[in-house]
Order: sequence, then C-alpha cells, then structure tokens
Amino acid sequence: MLESIARASTADDRVLSVTRPLKVLHVIAPAAAGGLERVVCTLARAQRDAMIDVRVAAIVEPKVRDHPVVAELRQSRIAVDVIAVPPRSYLLERREIAAICTAWRPDLLHTHGYRTNLIDSPVGARLSIPRVSTFHGFTGGDLRNRLYEQLERRAARRMDAVIAVSRPLREQLAASGISSRRLHFVPNAHEPRADFLDRAAARSALGLPAEGFVVGWLGRLTKEKGADVFLDAMALLRDENIAASVIGDGSERASLELRARRARTVRFHGLITNAGRYLRAFDVFVLSSRREGTPMVLFEAMDAGVPVVATCVGGVPEVVRPTDALLIDAERPAALADAIRAVVRDPRSARLRLESARRRLVADYGTRPWVEQYSAVYRQVIRPATS
Repeated sequence: MLESIARASTADDRVLSVTRPLKVLHVIAPAAAGGLERVVCTLARAQRDAMIDVRVAAIVEPKVRDHPVVAELRQSRIAVDVIAVPPRSYLLERREIAAICTAWRPDLLHTHGYRTNLIDSPVGARLSIPRVSTFHGFTGGDLRNRLYEQLERRAARRMDAVIAVSRPLREQLAASGISSRRLHFVPNAHEPRADFLDRAAARSALGLPAEGFVVGWLGRLTKEKGADVFLDAMALLRDENIAASVIGDGSERASLELRARRARTVRFHGLITNAGRYLRAFDVFVLSSRREGTPMVLFEAMDAGVPVVATCVGGVPEVVRPTDALLIDAERPAALADAIRAVVRDPRSARLRLESARRRLVADYGTRPWVEQYSAVYRQVIRPATS
C-alpha cells in the first residue's frame, strides 16, 4: 500500500510519518474504447486493490449518455465524477476539475491524453497539487493533431513527473526537453480477464461462420493504426480461403470499406463495447500499426490464446519477441500476408509461439509490480511537495 506522506520535525532532523492512504485523481477524456481507456480502467482497479484511494474524473460531451468507460469504472466500484461540458468549454472544464480537487483534496493529479494534459493539469499547479501524466503514444495525423501534440510536449516540461509506456516514447519525450529526473519508463500491464467468449460463441455473436480460418483486427480506424495495410495484405490472400474481421470505428472507416472490396472476404463490425471478449473468434490476431505505445490489445490477444502477427513499432517488440509472435516491418502488406500464411500453414509453430507469449505475459506484465512502479514515481513527486 502506498500511503500519503507527511513530514515531522525532530530535534535532529525531519522524518517521514505515515498519515493515511494516498489519494489519486485520474483525469481522462475517454473515447468509447481504446488502449488509453483500457490502461486507466486497469490501473484504477489495481491501485484500489493496493489500498490507494482512487477517483476518476471523466470529461464527456453533454449528449453522451451511459459512457462505456464510466460504466466499467463504476461497475468496478471506482468513484467517478462525470464532467459533461460542451466542446471547447475549457474554462468550465477547469472550474469543474478545480471544484473536485478543492472538495476531495487529492494528493496527486494524474492526467492521461493531450486534452487533460493541456487543459486540466494546470489546475494542479494552481492548487499546488503534484502532477503526473502518463503518455500513451503520439498518433501524428493532421496538422491540428500534430499541433496539439507539440503543445503537449511543451506542457510536459512543467509537470512533476512524466511516464512513458515504451522506451521509444521515452526517447521522444527526452528529445522534447523533459529532464531525466522527471521522465520515467513504466510499460503497461495486463489484468487477466475471465469473460472471454469461447470460439463458437464469439463467432456466433460476430456473425461469422463456425468453420474456416479467420484473421482478426481490432482498433481505431485511423491512419496510425494501419488498417489499410492489413486490408492490402488481405487482398493478396483473396484466393486462399482466409476471411477477416475488423472491429472498430474511426475517421477512415468509409475509405477502408471501399478499399476492402479488393479483398472480398472482410467483414466490418463497427465499434463493439468490450471488444476483447470476442478475440477467441479468431485464428490469428493482426496488429498492423504504424505507431504504438504499449498496445493493450496485444496483452488481450495473448491472454485469449490467439497467435499474434504484429508490426515492429513503438513498444511492440518490448511486449512480444520473435519467440512469442511473428514480427514484421510496418508498411509492408506483402510481408504481412506472408506472416498470416505462415500461421495457416504451420499451426504447430504458431502454438509454440503462443505458449511462449502467454508465459511472458504472466511473468513480466502482472499488475502488482506495475502498481509499485507507479507508486515509486508518486513517492518521488509527493515527498518534495510535502517538505
């Protein structure tokens, strides 16, 4: 258990005295689903289990009802404050965060994502609350998004601690001028789940045939996730009796559905709440991203017992090694098609890689050491603040 720290004077020096459980306020502007959202939900539960007093402030638009991330947190008995604000109502958003901080008095403000880093983290500075941010990865994209990311990098220099979820991301942040004293590497972790549907039930729920080889893809339909590369690979496999399922939504969905016509055997399912439950419908899971932090969906695929083919980007090679998955370079549809063929033609090797991946998942990515790594960062920023 990480506890709040107070300092008391003695005749000779100051010593630490334990007062109460640490109070951490996570701030998130959640999408309906995604890796960042999965990290926050998992971390909040793991910290609660470690006897940390956790609260989550969720920024949503007023028209949003029953947000799935809010529902999941509440179902997990995590306290959630829903802040419903219209788009670009940033002063109102800050006032709401300040009101929560004033009433609840957290020991630490932990932000996730560029919106909360830019808009809400300064509230902590104004109220003298130590500030930590987890950076989950940069997506690039259009000019506006790149501008936001540049502003976020600058804002990170003023935070008390910045956590990168992969080593390449830590290097990017260091190049942005964040001091090594404030910059930390904490890879994501996995919380084993017991609600996977079995193969038959998952296929039935997704409307897939009971038999036949199916390749699964799950994520946001945006450029950095590389769904177009996946679809081009499937076009190369169109005559090989291999079907594909794409779960997710995003700005590129319409163009991707047009692109998929070349592959013929691709089914788009749209956004599905708690999509990881359906992973056992697939004979192989493909991650074709151009950019990644530490993708939580890889952990879920390994946990579900599904062989993995992934691009070697960001934190991916830290999660799975060549002994655990087939790794390929990004932007190479032909190499991706060859890797899928390899799983089809050599299922024994695929099973061996999967067994290695699942051993690694248990040994290296449990939530208990993960929470302690976060707690070590928290201790560094709270002690100076209480001196």
